[in-house]
Amino acid sequence: MADFDVDLFVIGAGSGGVRAARIAAGYGARVAIAEEFRIGGTCVIRGCVPKKLMVYASRFKDDFDDAAGFGWTVPAPSFSWRKLVSGKEQEISRLSAIYRANLDKAGVLTINSRAVVEDANTVRLLADGRQLRAKKILIATGGTPVLDPDIPGREYAITSNDVFDLPSLPGRLLIVGAGYISVEFASIFARLGTKVAIATRGENVLRGFDEDLRNGVRDALIHAGVDFHFSHLPTRIEKNSGDLRAHLTSGIYLDVDHVMLATGRRPHTAGLGLETAGVELDGLGAVVVDAFSKSSIDSIYAVGDVTNRLALTPIAIREGHAFADTVFGGKPTAVIHVNVPTAVFTTPEIGTVGLSESEARAIYDCVDIYSASFRPLKATLSGRAEKVCMKIVVDGATDVVLGVHILGDDAGEMAQLLAIAVRLGAKKADFDATIAVHPTSAEELVTMRTRTARYERATMGPEAPDAIAAVEA
Repeated sequence: MADFDVDLFVIGAGSGGVRAARIAAGYGARVAIAEEFRIGGTCVIRGCVPKKLMVYASRFKDDFDDAAGFGWTVPAPSFSWRKLVSGKEQEISRLSAIYRANLDKAGVLTINSRAVVEDANTVRLLADGRQLRAKKILIATGGTPVLDPDIPGREYAITSNDVFDLPSLPGRLLIVGAGYISVEFASIFARLGTKVAIATRGENVLRGFDEDLRNGVRDALIHAGVDFHFSHLPTRIEKNSGDLRAHLTSGIYLDVDHVMLATGRRPHTAGLGLETAGVELDGLGAVVVDAFSKSSIDSIYAVGDVTNRLALTPIAIREGHAFADTVFGGKPTAVIHVNVPTAVFTTPEIGTVGLSESEARAIYDCVDIYSASFRPLKATLSGRAEKVCMKIVVDGATDVVLGVHILGDDAGEMAQLLAIAVRLGAKKADFDATIAVHPTSAEELVTMRTRTARYERATMGPEAPDAIAAVEA
């Protein structure tokens, strides 16, 4: 029998890798984990946590403005970018230290080095050249920003990795892309006082989300002062003194302090040696895995964004835990990647779970829609022109709730609880039978009794394609 230095070697100490290492160690495995940057990964260091802190910072502007309607007289506020960045750094350092302490408590050996795969059971540490043999190797290296479009001057652009530590608050910012990273940072910086523009190849924001929510976020960003350039991308970026000039396909140019590329993320597998070891990768470089996170090589597994299944931190954590249960706990566990709640932390924010209206209509023969748009109670005194939008998507044949979508304050918090109901297969009648909490925005979810629309799939003849007939309630 071959000798192994460890039972499990984890490459990448982000959310998924740390969870897998700790749980495996709890089952008695000898575990080592290598991280080339900082313990905590994208979410803790340069993702969800620092982003949410900046979201909070940006929303105080609205709070100061709203206070007058409630009788408060507030002196003219001022904002310090440096103080925010310093506070952010202090918090992520604290969290990173907690992650490391938890690994130590679990008996996991933490190695500060980039690690690459040499073969099915061997990794090499680039810091000192050492080789370690492992029964199992787990790839948990996450994702990395896509540097598109590839245009002259791209080297002057920044990504979401860089935006948290800019030396000063940008006066003018061009964001390329219209996904969740783009719209979140556009919302943040617009409220902090930056003149923000978005350039994107598409005709709307947040592809893949429910259409009504997409439109609501777009309109809210426009109201916040964001300038959209739909169907246009930069063709080149020029450096002029301390400024950048971004030329767009429309023929215009924008003079800005920074150009931020937010056109997506891809699995961080380049240079890991996976191809040499025989690990199958897909066209994007993601590790191809089965339901139990095993790659094409029996001893090598992968979890989290590096597999490109569903790029969310809670998914990486769940996959890491399931991997450890399966391989070291004797409890085969597959993660189900459906009805996963998610949030987009724009202002107002999105909270969503389940199928969108268009997705449901593509699958089910009869789809009922219940929707509402209303002014929240707080806005009646603040005078703010804002609306809360809610939509419930229902299987018209069974009354089962297929999806719930919210745009408004605390939408993410609501989506977390709604995910329980959707996962358990709640029916619209169950929502209707639930007593409302008044006065809240969330009460609308259990008081929407009147159907907004019904979409039925009608067969128009033996050779005719299916058609969708909309029946307005």
